[in-house]
Amino acid sequence: MRESTKQRRAKTSNRKNPREVEAALLLDAALRLQEVQSRWGESRTKVDAALHYNHKRWGLFLASICNGAHALPCEVRHTIANLGLFVSHETTAIAADPRPERLTALISINRDLAAGLLGHA
Repeated sequence: MRESTKQRRAKTSNRKNPREVEAALLLDAALRLQEVQSRWGESRTKVDAALHYNHKRWGLFLASICNGAHALPCEVRHTIANLGLFVSHETTAIAADPRPERLTALISINRDLAAGLLGHA
């Protein structure tokens, strides 16, 4: 019996370091935001979808960070949690008043944090 693509992805992601998974989620969200920013005006639906995707990824990321067993030091987790609050607030503000330049902060935060998680900071 052949494995489905979903099953293969699940096995692959289970073998990754948790920091790599978190970084990949943040980079994927940053890429989606960047694509929307570079094609601004094509579709409000795409803007909303990218913001929603970023918000959901941050929710998963924060749930992981808030886990007491997470390998990151407490101070770093606290800083990331504060960034998460900023991202949530900024996402709501952008949804209410969308402008392409407002996405830059979210894109930068995602990329910088992902780089730090991967040890490239």
